[in-house]
This record gives sequence, structure tokens and C-alpha cells, in this order.
Amino acid sequence: MKLPFEDINRPVLVKKESETSPRFGCNPDKRPIETYLQFGIVNIDKPKGPTSHQVSAYVQQMMGISKSGHSGTLDPNVTGVLPVALSKATKAVHALLVAGKEYVGIMHLHKDADEDLIRKTCSKFVGVIDQLPPVRSAVKRRPRKRTVYYLDVLEVDGRDVLFRTGTEAGTYIRKLLHDIGKRMKTGAHMTELRRTKVGLFNESTLVTLQDLQDAFWLWKNKKDDTLLRKAVQPMEAAVEHLPKIWIIDTTVDSMCHGAQLKVPGISKLNADIKSGNLVAVMTLKDELVALARARLDARDIKKKFKGAAAKTERVLMEPGVYPRVEK
Repeated sequence: MKLPFEDINRPVLVKKESETSPRFGCNPDKRPIETYLQFGIVNIDKPKGPTSHQVSAYVQQMMGISKSGHSGTLDPNVTGVLPVALSKATKAVHALLVAGKEYVGIMHLHKDADEDLIRKTCSKFVGVIDQLPPVRSAVKRRPRKRTVYYLDVLEVDGRDVLFRTGTEAGTYIRKLLHDIGKRMKTGAHMTELRRTKVGLFNESTLVTLQDLQDAFWLWKNKKDDTLLRKAVQPMEAAVEHLPKIWIIDTTVDSMCHGAQLKVPGISKLNADIKSGNLVAVMTLKDELVALARARLDARDIKKKFKGAAAKTERVLMEPGVYPRVEK
């Protein structure tokens, strides 16, 4: 199964043909290693024991940086995908906080239950559900609507149920399993959980803390950044799940100063953008400039010649990378 955005076909509408100057900016993969690390994200394979905050702090200390941030808390006993943003890339974590997530785990039933009943009950929790956050949670304890994209029973062994689920951000898996057990009148709790996806970050790009430490040592002591570039991904990976708008070179710097995106500054955009969507604003070299909230649908943006297309919410690129007027 896949999270909703993994199968989205996003055609690109060209508003006006534009070229980007090689004198300004660069493709994210070709940034100098020092810049690469300032705007990078590491997909850490979180071990059991430390909190998400502690793992983020380990990365910060290991790499000698002043700031780091993770994308969504995992309980100490939960393992798996934990993207940790480095330095100036921490602002990009905002995009991942709203991304869908996938987990694999074990639900233990408190009483025996027929496998057909287990599967049938789990299927009833797919779709929009009402969920009351647990007593110990970071949010106000009141019912919230959350979407469960899929909930597959992979294997049943006695009272242990191996499952895979993809959910909207902010869904409490422990509470989901408790509610399933309550619906079956058997009771249930979570015994094991591993996160396998956050947005498009998945297990294929996981890096252990030891791997990261080795790669960083090799760069610092042997001037070999090969492993470090494999361990760290450009911050642009954090917005792979979002629709995008590409802007011309002379629009970039004004957005870096927080200006709204005006229609004349747009070169091309994804055709599925709707008013109100969070969008990633990119250069024509595919560098992330900002996160913005679309004020028009894609088709309207393509037809218009003036006016605001999106309101800037978070600036990621430093001012001065591109000139206000090309020289």
C-alpha cells in the first residue's frame, strides 16, 4: 500500500518559458559540502531507548552544529524513520510535520478472537475516524478527526497481530490499537512499533547514528565526503510530497525577503494545486526557496497576468543567492 501522495500524477503547467542563469545558485546535489550540510536532512534509523529529541541532540553534537530538528515525535521504545534536519534546514521540517506516515507493529489482544473478526474490525478503522488523544500527549485532549489511509493485517499468531498502517499526521497508533481492541470487546495494546515512512522518507535511505558518525569522521579527517553525501539528503527531499511552483531567477530574492509570490514571477507549476494548498516554491534549478499557501487554483494562475498567487509562510533560502535584477 502507498500513502496518498505517493501515487499522485502531477502534470506541470508551463506559464512562460524561462531559463536560469548558471551564475546564481546551484542544483541541490552539487552544493559545496559545507553548504550541503547547512541545508541537509538525515534520515536516522531511530533505535529503542532515546527520545526523538535526544536523537536530534546526538546528531547536533556529533556534527558540531548549532541547531537541529526532527519531524514528528516517536516514543522511546518506537524505532525507525526519523528525519533530522540540520542547521538552516530545520525550517523545512514544517513540511514534514503534515506529511502522512506509515508504521509496522504488533497489536496484542487481551482475549482470543477469530481472525475474520480481527480483519473485519481493522477494516472499519480505515477512512476518517474520531480519535481522542491519550492522556499523555502533546495536544489538547479532545476528539479529533484523523484519516487512516490503510490498515492491513499481515499475520495473526494467537493473540498477536502483525499490521501495517498508513495514517494522517497526528494519528496516535497506540490509541488506534486500543480503540480496535475496545470495538472487538477483547481489549488490545501495542507491544512493538516501527515507523517505516515519513512523507517520502522511507527505510531505503535510513542511516544509523554510527554510520553518520563514521561518515562525518571520514570527511573531517580524510577530506572524503562520499559517504557523508550519501548519509545526508538535501532539504528539498522534505517537500517531495508537496505540489510545486517554479519561479524565475529575478523573483527569488524578493521571496527570500518574505514577499508574496506574484503571478508574473512564475515560470511553471503543478496542475493539481488548489487554493489553500501548502506548496513548495522552487527555483528553476530545483532549489527550495520557500513554503507558501496557494491563493489561487493552478488553472487560474496560468490564465492570470497579475495579482498574488501564493502567500509566503516560511522562507528557506538565504537572501542574496540570486540578484533582484540579473546583471
